[in-house]
Amino acid sequence: MSEVNLPEGWAATKISEIADVNPKKIEAAAETMAGFVPMSHAPTNFNGSLSYEEKPWGEIKKSYTNFKDHDVIVAKVTPCFENGKAAIVRVLPNGIGAGSSEFYVIRPATKKISTRLLFSIVKSHKFLNEGAANMTGAVGLRRVPRAFVESFPISLPPLAEQKVIADKLDTLLAQVETTKAGLDHIPEILKTFRQSVLAAAVSGKLSEEWRELNKGFEEWKQVELKEAANIIDPHPSHRTPKVNDGGVPYIGIGDLRDDGSIDFENSRKVSVDVLKEHNERYTLKVGDFVFGKIGTLGKATVLPIGIDYTLSANVILIQPIENSTIPRYLQFFLSSPTTMDDIARQANSTSQAAFGIKKMRAFQCKLPRKEEQTEIVRRVEELFAFADSIEQKANAALARVNNLTQSILAKAFRGELTADWRAANPDLISGENSAEVLLEKIKAERETLKKQPKPKRTTVKKKTGSRMSKQIIKVVDALKEAGKPLSGQQLLAAAGYPSDSSTDQLEQFFLDIRGALATEKSIIKLERGDDGQDWFALAETVETNKA
Repeated sequence: MSEVNLPEGWAATKISEIADVNPKKIEAAAETMAGFVPMSHAPTNFNGSLSYEEKPWGEIKKSYTNFKDHDVIVAKVTPCFENGKAAIVRVLPNGIGAGSSEFYVIRPATKKISTRLLFSIVKSHKFLNEGAANMTGAVGLRRVPRAFVESFPISLPPLAEQKVIADKLDTLLAQVETTKAGLDHIPEILKTFRQSVLAAAVSGKLSEEWRELNKGFEEWKQVELKEAANIIDPHPSHRTPKVNDGGVPYIGIGDLRDDGSIDFENSRKVSVDVLKEHNERYTLKVGDFVFGKIGTLGKATVLPIGIDYTLSANVILIQPIENSTIPRYLQFFLSSPTTMDDIARQANSTSQAAFGIKKMRAFQCKLPRKEEQTEIVRRVEELFAFADSIEQKANAALARVNNLTQSILAKAFRGELTADWRAANPDLISGENSAEVLLEKIKAERETLKKQPKPKRTTVKKKTGSRMSKQIIKVVDALKEAGKPLSGQQLLAAAGYPSDSSTDQLEQFFLDIRGALATEKSIIKLERGDDGQDWFALAETVETNKA
């Protein structure tokens, strides 16, 4: 976006001018507990929380990407990047952590840059699409280059407006996520509904009213399945023909979809010569279907006619008998949850569930007369059509909701969400409060930091006797002397540790804290303050105040 099109007070810039990408690794005491975040733990939804595992800092600090509270992390590898795996790091143990090396860490260069704004940028359609287009590396190992992230162009709002935008995004996108969560549940609800319809159909409940009006059709016959259909085992000897690139579909349980259709596009094929050798082609009529008998039991699937087939040993061919059974009813019966439960109970107990041809032929079922079967099929298909229409509408609504997140983000970065706010607050977006001035301040701060000499590492000599400037005391005693809660840094000084404490001294300090917290329980850790530090207080003082 060119400056001409920017909202008043905004400035054109890029990520590297307002944030550090993969900043210098954090140093911490060896005993500090840290949060380790695998790439799979980063959420894909906008307001998803980051889950992590607690590990000692010494185990993870060298091998992985380091970050701290208020950093933004975003996956760099496919397909996690395209799926939008990213998060704002919050509430880590002691404020620091590490994670998969397949994250980029984006850290605001100053507190004058909103972390939530940076997070919104990496979740935007533009960032994700252009990042995916710029990936490099071999197939399966493609990554977004760091240079792309650093040079990604953004429109920067003034500081005050950043907070307003972030607050609006939090509110609007939380509403979107709530709506999306509701829509995501609909397919499962409809699946349960369809199963309930089938259960009612084969139990007779669905056609109770019809039987009331047709008194001559009340009785259902108890029959074996072989009385309702010819049941054929495609491979009595379980010999499977050699599969090659021939032209005849070879249908197995893996080719049967959950929706009752067949995946012809990906099904294997056998040649006509192989079929002649095995004599395994079948002449099918309308209503014939197959049923899984090994491994995945069920999936009663109608076979379209007009196509030659050969069938795998893991399915049974079922040809309903016309004078007693309507094919669609028998398919519904074998797909019902009641029938599937019965088949599962009777299946052979092996490493793979199996329901052989003999058990299938002898399987018991209650069969209504054909007239009632016709009525049951009509009602089931009517209710299924109703469920299908709801699912189509839900899917269309879900697509609109998914697009809504990106639409809201696009409006935010065009300044449309805050147009009224800018009109009402001209002083907060102009002059010293403009984004242009903000960029200059950030640049100046960075230049100042570059010019500062690097602190020299000094060897801390062990102090003894009169040469000690201050004696090291227990943290509980330091809190008693202070008479008030202290931050971790304040407590370090109050306990007599020098500002340039050695690793051994810091280890002693943390062990003392841990013992006072967990073993003695003489101190407690308070909620973290605005400065991001942990605060500590005497347990007896807190209990007294509560009382």
